[in-house]
Amino acid sequence: MRAFARSTTVGFVLAMAAGAACAAPATFVANDFGAKGDGQTLDTAAIQKAIDAAAPAGGTVTLKPGTYLTGSLFLKSGITLNMREGVTLIGSENVNDYPMLPTRIAGIEMTWPAALVNVRDQRDVTITGKGTIDGDGPIWWKSYWDLRASYEPKGLRWASDYDCRRPRLILIQNSFAIKLGGGIELKRSGFWTVQILYSHDVHVDDVLIRNNEGGRGPSTDGIDIDSLHNVLVEHADIDVNDDALCLKAGRDADGLRVNRPTEHIVLRDSIIRSGAAAVTIGSETSGGFRDIEAYNITALSGVPSGVLFKSAHTRGGFAENIRIHDLTLKGVAIPIHITMNWNPSYSYAVIPPGLKNIPPYYKVLATPVPEAQGLPHFRDVHIWNINATGAREAFNVSAYPNAPLEDFKLDHLDIDAARAGTIANAKNWTMVDNNIRTTDGSKPTFTDAVVNDSKDVPYGEPH
Repeated sequence: MRAFARSTTVGFVLAMAAGAACAAPATFVANDFGAKGDGQTLDTAAIQKAIDAAAPAGGTVTLKPGTYLTGSLFLKSGITLNMREGVTLIGSENVNDYPMLPTRIAGIEMTWPAALVNVRDQRDVTITGKGTIDGDGPIWWKSYWDLRASYEPKGLRWASDYDCRRPRLILIQNSFAIKLGGGIELKRSGFWTVQILYSHDVHVDDVLIRNNEGGRGPSTDGIDIDSLHNVLVEHADIDVNDDALCLKAGRDADGLRVNRPTEHIVLRDSIIRSGAAAVTIGSETSGGFRDIEAYNITALSGVPSGVLFKSAHTRGGFAENIRIHDLTLKGVAIPIHITMNWNPSYSYAVIPPGLKNIPPYYKVLATPVPEAQGLPHFRDVHIWNINATGAREAFNVSAYPNAPLEDFKLDHLDIDAARAGTIANAKNWTMVDNNIRTTDGSKPTFTDAVVNDSKDVPYGEPH
């Protein structure tokens, strides 16, 4: 297994930090451009004027303390948006305040409402400060649940995520040298909180994400890292109702067409209070993943999985040189969860016979993928130093006989669980120096698996 060098990602972060101290940019106060900050007046145009004025000089945009109702804002190269303490941007509840633009949503390229804060086709942009960006999520969450309830009986569960158009909170698309953090609070996103797409050299440091205030927001992923390279995420504190720290790379035929991997990524020093997993890869895997490292992450009892790899037999793609270590899992149900047949009612798009007025993206989603292209291949994965207490099942692992999970090494796992669980479709696995304690005294069940399970691996009762 190759060692993963962090020099590329850390190097660009150090370079960005050094460059930030070179100049004292002019400050542009959005209130001087007409922003009211009373929580009632739509301040989109005034704030955008301040952004546009700051751009030529590479200036800093600030706002006086207050609550600013706004639709989509578009940051420009060279500027800093300083969200100082006492400042809240709150998203409009009118979808028309978010212009429809080309992007990628849940793995396919399509038009979608712009995010509340957008960095599109830009460079050298910073979003910082201890203020708040609030998506006013409950109105969007209700619209999703209502639509999904009507779609599921029609066999359209897979379409509900695409038909219910909800604004993301922050989108970084086709941009580079971007920084986000400084203690900023991101809350109640209508859809994904932060999507970083088709970009490179992005540093997220010290963000607080809260999407379960006023309800539990569906599809409110924390940070989605999507077909790009050179990203460092650290010091994130996340409470969401879907994936928390998630790597994506496209879905099915469209993702295979785009064919852009997610690579050279570091996730570290973060806490996940609620969400799908401590670390997620997938389910959009078509472009592939390589050179990924995640470490020093804590997940609490609101999180069902520790390490979650998920895909489907129409996704394709690969994962290689993946390093995950030093996780603390407290009450997490399944510490190691790998499935290549994720959520079938969502993963496999089948257009019901007789359905009329089909949007173009339905046909994209339902485009057949040949089996040889559709099977995902995960290999060269090393997971170590995982401490898990209060688990239900230590392992829930499966793939396909003709596309096994290959060359995995699991060592120094310390897990208390009710039962050991199963590992299936595994080839050339090494499991050494692990301590798996189970209430029922069970050991992992291996099916269609070639595992070097060291004799010094004890199995017993929890402490």
